[in-house]
Order: sequence, then C-alpha cells, then structure tokens
Amino acid sequence: MRPAPPRHLELSSGRFPRQRPRALLWAALVALLVVAQSLLVALTVSYEAGRAQDRADEAATLAVADIRQRTQAILQTLQALQPGRVTGGSWQLEAQAALRTHRELARVERRGPLLDIRDAADSPWRMPVFERWPRRDSDPETEAACSVARRTMAPAFSRSQFVPQSEGLGLEIVDVCVPLQEAGALMGYGVATLVLSNLLDALQPADMLRRHELSFVEADGTRLARAGAMRGAGVYVAERVVDLPGVSLQLRVDAVERRPHLIPNLAIALVLGLSLALFAVVLLLVRDGRRRARAEDALAEALAFRRAMEDSLITGLRARGLDGRTVYVNPAFCAMVGAGATELLAAEVPPYWPPDQVESYLQRQTQRLAPGAGAPPREGYETVFMRKNGERFPVMVYEAPLVDREGRHTGWMGAVVDLSAQRKVEELSRQQQERLQATARLASVGEMASLLSHELNQPLAAIASYATGSLNLLADPDPQTPGLVQQALTRIAEQAERAGRVIKSVHDFVRRRHQAHETVSADVIIESVLPLVRLQARKSGARIELDVAQPPPRVRVDRTMVEQVLLNLARNGLQAMEHDTPLDRRVLRLGVQPVQGRWAAYTVADAGPGIPPQVGQRLFTPFFTTREEGMGLGLSLCRTVIEQHGGAIDFESLPRQADGSGGGTVFRFTLPLAASTSTATATISSS
Repeated sequence: MRPAPPRHLELSSGRFPRQRPRALLWAALVALLVVAQSLLVALTVSYEAGRAQDRADEAATLAVADIRQRTQAILQTLQALQPGRVTGGSWQLEAQAALRTHRELARVERRGPLLDIRDAADSPWRMPVFERWPRRDSDPETEAACSVARRTMAPAFSRSQFVPQSEGLGLEIVDVCVPLQEAGALMGYGVATLVLSNLLDALQPADMLRRHELSFVEADGTRLARAGAMRGAGVYVAERVVDLPGVSLQLRVDAVERRPHLIPNLAIALVLGLSLALFAVVLLLVRDGRRRARAEDALAEALAFRRAMEDSLITGLRARGLDGRTVYVNPAFCAMVGAGATELLAAEVPPYWPPDQVESYLQRQTQRLAPGAGAPPREGYETVFMRKNGERFPVMVYEAPLVDREGRHTGWMGAVVDLSAQRKVEELSRQQQERLQATARLASVGEMASLLSHELNQPLAAIASYATGSLNLLADPDPQTPGLVQQALTRIAEQAERAGRVIKSVHDFVRRRHQAHETVSADVIIESVLPLVRLQARKSGARIELDVAQPPPRVRVDRTMVEQVLLNLARNGLQAMEHDTPLDRRVLRLGVQPVQGRWAAYTVADAGPGIPPQVGQRLFTPFFTTREEGMGLGLSLCRTVIEQHGGAIDFESLPRQADGSGGGTVFRFTLPLAASTSTATATISSS
C-alpha cells in the first residue's frame, strides 16, 4: 500500500480545510451563557426570597399556634379559680401564682353575677395597668364579653382597647371573661386582662423575635401591639387571623430580612464563581478561537502564496519519502519531464530515469538516502533525466532533509534545474569565444603585416645581394671563387631560414585552435610570443627584458588563450612607449614567478606614461578603447580568459620620479600551478 504523503505536503498542495464562519456560533454560545447566568442569578434570588417568605409564613403559623396554646392555658387557669375550688383567702394566693406564671396577664378579677368586682390581683411584674385609667372606663367592653360568656356559658374575649400609662405611654389590652358555675348555677365571672405586647413577647421559640417583628393589627392596618428585637423590613410579611372566642385578632409577622443579595450564601457564591470562571474560560476560548482563526487565515494565505510561488518557479521541486518514493512534484518538474503529477506519484520507478541507468540510479539513491549517509552536499550533483518522448537532458539536483513540525525526518526535498539551455548557451559562448580569439589573432596579424614586411625585407635583400654576388663570382675564373661562392650560399641559407622562422611564428599563431588544458612550463608561453613581440619592439626601438624564475613553474592552462593574453598586454605596453618615452628608457619587462604556493604570476611592465584614474575605471569594459584604430576587446578578452582559468588580472600605474626615472604601468595576471608543482612548492615553503 502506498504511504500517505506528509501533512506539510498536503498543505503545500493547496488541500487546506476551508474555514466555516464561526462568529455566529461564538455569539450564540456567549448569548446562551449570558442568559444562563442571568437565569441562574434570578432563580437564586427568587429561591432565597421564597425561602425567606416561607420562614415568615412558618413563623406566623407557629406564633398563632403558640398564642392559642397560651390563651387556652390562661382560660384553664381562670377556670381553676372557681369559687368551689378556692376560698376567699386562698384566691389571692392562687391569683398571684397565676400572674407569676403567665406574664402576659396584667390583672385577674373575680366578679359577681352582676359584674361587680369582688376581688382583684395585679401582676407583680409591672405597674398596675389601671393605675391611671379607671377600671370602669373599660367595663363596657368587659361587660360585652361577659354577656357573650353568659349566653354561651363559655369563655369570651373582648375587643382590644387602649389603656394609657405613665410617661405618655399606653398598653393595648384584651379582657377575657370566664363564667364561674357551681351546681349548674352562675356564681360569677373570672376576668383576666391580657397585654397584647406581653402575649407577643412570650411567644416561642425565642429566636422568632430576633428574626421577625410580630404585631397585632386591625383590619385597616393600624398596629395595636408589637414585639421583636428589630423592626421588620416590610419585604417578607405573613398575616394570620387568631380566632379567639368572641373576637378575632389579626397577627402580622414581618421578617427583618431584606431582599437577598446577589451572593446570599457560600454555596451560591461557589456556583456563581464557577459560572463566572466558566464564562471567563469561554471568553478565553473565544479569544483563542479568534486568534487561531487569524492564524489559520494567515496560514492559508501563506500557503496560497507558497503554492503560487511554486507554480511560478521554472525550477522543478521534488519531494521523496524515506523509502525513495516520490510524494510531491510541482508543475515545473512535471513540465520538465513531460509527465503528470499523478503518473509520477504512482510510479514505482521514476519514469524520468533512463532505462539503461535504472540499476545504477537505484544504487545511488539507496546510498544517498541511507540513514547514516548524512545530509546531501549543498553543492548538489549533476545527472541525466529522460523526457517522456525519450529525449535525455542534463539536470543539477540539490537536496535537503525534509523535517516535519515535530522535528522528525520524513524525507528529502530536492530542487531540480534543467541544464539543457545552459549547455547550449555554454556551447554557443565557447564557439563565440573561439571566433573572437581568431578575430583578435587576425587583427593582431594585420597590425603586424607592416612589421613583417620590414623584417622580411632585410633577409630578402641580403639573399638577393648574395645571389647576385654568387653569379658574379661564378663568371670570374679566380681560383678562390668556389670558396667565396660557398660562403655566399651559406649566408643565403641563413637569411632564408631567418625569414622562414618569422613567417612560421605568425602562421602558427594564426592557425592555432582551442585545445584542452595542458601542463606546460611557464617560460614556454613567453618564448612562444617573443618572436612577434620582438617584431614590434624593433620597429619602436624598445628592448625586451625577461625575469623568469628558475626553475620555471609549470602551469595547467589553455596555451593558445594565454599566449593571446600575453601578446595583447605586451603589444599594449610597446604602443604606450612609442611617443612620450625616450629611446634609452623604452624597456618592456616580461616575467613569471610562483606566488602563494598555488599560483604563477605573470608581469608585463612598460615605461610609458601610465594609465589615468578615469581611464583605469573602465579599462576592462568591452568596446572601450583610447586608440582610434582599436576595437576595445583586447583587455576584456584578457580578463575573460584569466577568470576562466580561475585566476585574476589587475594593473598598477607607477609614479614617475623627479629625475624622470620610474613611471609606467605593470599588468599582472595569475594562473594555477600544475598539481605536482603546487605540491612541491608547498613542501619547499613548509620546510
């Protein structure tokens, strides 16, 4: 089964998941959280309010039950004070005991059948309730209650009434009338005065009064009596009707609690805290989501830009896994080999490998992709690929390790450059270079034609003179004639050989073609151009001086091209001394010395006027010349030739001294030494 391509290759190929709009989803989530938090707070407040109201209702119910229980106990106490049970002397004792037991009672009376007061006892816990208000002023209410009690022969309560007290205060009281019977006959009445505020103060449990304000009110809301440590807040109120025999009292219970706070207790505080923390986490998630969305958008744009950049490249890109299988190619690579991406990714053996080279390529791939082989060299390697039509073409491959985001080595990424066009350009450049060299040599020969005619005139004239003399000697029968003729013929042969050497040197220079680099002695190159240099030196009256290291270094060069460079520089030096340099100072120096253990440095020095700075800046520019008849290609060609050999060429203008000595220009260029020479030089230097 074919392995899946690496994740980063899927992204680079443009299959990036499309982002869906998330703003509405995040907005809906935030809205739901806000609604949920609001409802939670509202429900919490409502729940706490309900609990407070329930406590108020419960307190009211307990208060009503306690009031009924206490009133029932009071009625039982009054019934125990019947005449048949107690005598006149013991009634006071029993009444005082009842008052001490029931603090809500302010007064107990024993009345006759006609409601006349026969005996009375006031509470020991307070001042007499009727000290400032005559008892008879409240009798109408008491008589009404006793009238009801007589008819029903059961206890009856009167309506509440206000009794003023000292210091401008007062009490709200209720009388209860209990008919006293003996053998079925009405013997009188037992009347007890209840202080409503004391009745409320005596309610149980005691903490009820700490958390609530209890009060008796009338139907219109007028408060009759109250009890409680604090005033009620008026928020949680419960009202109950206390039905007593003959009268109904309305009880109001007002809780001191106010409306619940936002955080009423620890449990709700924890819930709200967790909710707020959840809301904060959601906000952080929203922020992180927006950041991730921006990062994904930026990544998508970067990937789109990268895809566009890869598609626009003319360099082929190829990614291979650790098993050597191709997992990614760009359009330039597909166009280069003439096959589609699907075909290249599905092939077991790359179809762009020449069939006769598959085995060697597989071995090379195994060696290059082996785990211990290390990273491929950054300078790349050259190989041959084959197009789909069978055409083979050279390529340069640069490979680097392919690492995923976790730092794992997943394969190799290679850049493939088609060298076909470069090879064609190099071949064309080589041909043009050869033509340019031939043109330069022909131009040099053309300029030397006049020198050749002058140089050949002398040997030819000598030959003609010697030939004429020989003919004359042959006509003279002098016995010494044969010796003179032989001498003349020897001179003719010498002059003819001289003329032949001049012609041969020019012929060899013009006809010489490009040759492969060869190892030659550095002085041989100088000697090869000396005949042509001397021709122009004789015409200008200059001398030639040589400075060659002994033993001469050996260089590996293209001899023809280097001879052309040396000849151009020598001719330029001779031409520079033709006008402004005295005859006694017209000296051209040619030399070669080894430098730095790796190079041979050639020097061509003249005694001319030197090169101005403004001219020196453009000296090696093609088609730049200071002579009317020049083409401006000589020095440009010289620099090209030297740089092709890996060397360098430069010049230096020497200053002229006050006495007229010195001056001139020195051209230097370097050529690589042959391997054996370089090794020997390095050995000598180290020793």
